[in-house]
Amino acid sequence: MKRIETRLWHGGRPRAFSFTFDDGRYEDYRLVETFNKYGVKGSFHINNPGFLESCGYKVERLVDPDDYKELYVGHEVSCHLLLHPFPKWQPTEAILQECLRNKRFLEERVGYPVRSMSYPFGSFDERVINVLRAAGMEYSRTAVNTYAFGLPEDYMRWDPTCHWSEVEGLVEKFFSPMRYDFLRLFYVWGHSYEFSSEEKWADLERMLGVISGRDDVWYATGIEIYDYMQAVRALKFSTDCTMVYNPSAVPVWFEADREVFVAEPAKVTYIG
Repeated sequence: MKRIETRLWHGGRPRAFSFTFDDGRYEDYRLVETFNKYGVKGSFHINNPGFLESCGYKVERLVDPDDYKELYVGHEVSCHLLLHPFPKWQPTEAILQECLRNKRFLEERVGYPVRSMSYPFGSFDERVINVLRAAGMEYSRTAVNTYAFGLPEDYMRWDPTCHWSEVEGLVEKFFSPMRYDFLRLFYVWGHSYEFSSEEKWADLERMLGVISGRDDVWYATGIEIYDYMQAVRALKFSTDCTMVYNPSAVPVWFEADREVFVAEPAKVTYIG
């Protein structure tokens, strides 16, 4: 029997890197352009701009909703609730409406099901999670930094590695060899309005120059990472582990006695 380990990301890579930015502020135009320049990806968690304004909220410049589909192509558009509330302190009915109306608003503009979010103000509890799951959310990012590169036990409590301003202090650790290297993920959060000067934009480009363009890193959105891990867990191995069936729509890389195999979608792969 071969030793089977599902510890590789898409493309057989040992590491993944993902950005997650909130609020859909006007600076996203430049941020997405910069991400595209360096070949990295992000998830962008957005409220409903027109509704915010109609309710009397003072709103800084935001991305035009008519631009969502074109601007964020290749990235992920995700919920941040209707009015950027503190969900933990809302009634259940309000949380449900906040999520469903936000979800529908975004879906009508990007043309695909929106399945994820980040918690406004990092506010949530078990009740909030249950309501959001019922509304179709499959993962949600918190604002609790781990300064580590692991994956969550519960994707509705997905803690990031760190804020974007702290990335450079962890890069060496992320790329350093380890005796046991299991699906290392660098998960970074922030807000594009924090790039408030040319100096800050220069900091971003310097950081991207260090982490981008590497063959050993998969640059992915949050939903791509989530879907990949669901596909990994869905693999069906034969009793003697000489065959594996992948019922998902996502190819999965794995090792058998250190040899790399790909379990193609909806197919049986034979492990020689």
